[in-house]
This record gives sequence, structure tokens and C-alpha cells, in this order.
Amino acid sequence: MSARPDPGTPLAFRWRKWDGSPHWINDVVYLGSDQWGDWVGQPVGWGSRRPGASFTAAGPNVTLLPPSGDYAATMNRDHPRKVRFYIDLAWDLRWTDAGVPEAIDMDLDVVRADDGRGIWIDDRDEWAEHRVRYAYPADVVEHLETLAVDLENRVRAELPPFDTATGDVWLDRLVALGL
Repeated sequence: MSARPDPGTPLAFRWRKWDGSPHWINDVVYLGSDQWGDWVGQPVGWGSRRPGASFTAAGPNVTLLPPSGDYAATMNRDHPRKVRFYIDLAWDLRWTDAGVPEAIDMDLDVVRADDGRGIWIDDRDEWAEHRVRYAYPADVVEHLETLAVDLENRVRAELPPFDTATGDVWLDRLVALGL
């Protein structure tokens, strides 16, 4: 396991696509770890960018990077679009030798919105298109499709760490940093 930075250290969490092309870069701060994995946070006003797009965090958010390396679970509080959970399915999510997180974005996402839209698996159309374009291996496809359904069920059941209490602990730590 690669060394982790000290809590409070700013990082650039880098995403790429299966073919190695650049995807999102999220400006985050390392918060620490618990039984679920490592946590990074994005204070209000910090940015995320990818070729052709960028946004600034309107509310604080924290992301769980589990040791399994197959998803990154972002939890929001006071999100303008009422998205409480946004889980990016990933491949090869890991900490580099330089102590920064990186991952391959695998298109499928699990979302929980608290505005009546509910909980769902998002971007199935992009997943279907990219399965062909990038020739995802069959074992990767099977694993991630099964994982998406499992995560959707765990979010629906509010099982930790997909309950509000777990994420709120880390959101409070992020806000306490005063960044």
C-alpha cells in the first residue's frame, strides 16, 4: 500500500478513461481513513475539470476511496441539485507511489437524489457505448454490472457507509478544516 499524505494535504484526484485518455481532475484534500477506506474532500469553491468542461463545488463533498478500488463514493450535503450520493464505478482506483489517488472512470454511476428522483443506476447508455468502443473485458463488465446493482441496493437500504451518518462525520471534518 502506498503511503498516504497527512490529513489536510491538497491533492489532485486524477481520472482517466479505459484507453488512458484524460478525464476528470478533482481538486481535493486528504481527510484520513476509517474502516471503509480513505476519504478525500472538496471544499466549497474548489474545482473539477476535464477536457471541455469544469465546475466549482457549490457545497462541500467528501469521497470514499475503498480498498477494493472499484468505485469512488461521493457524498454531498446541501447540494444544489439535492444529490446526496454519487458513486462512480471505477477500475484500478489506487494511490500512486507519489501519494495521489487515480482511477479509470467506468461510466456507470449510482445516484441518490433527495428531491423525489430517488435512487438509480445512471449512464447505462454511456456504459453500453463504451463497452464496445473500449472493448472492456468480459470479466470487468460482469464485475461492474453486478457491483452497480449491489451498490444501488446498499444505498437504498442505507447500509454504512452509504448512510448519511458516515458521510456526515467526514463532511464535518472537511468543514472544520476551514478551507
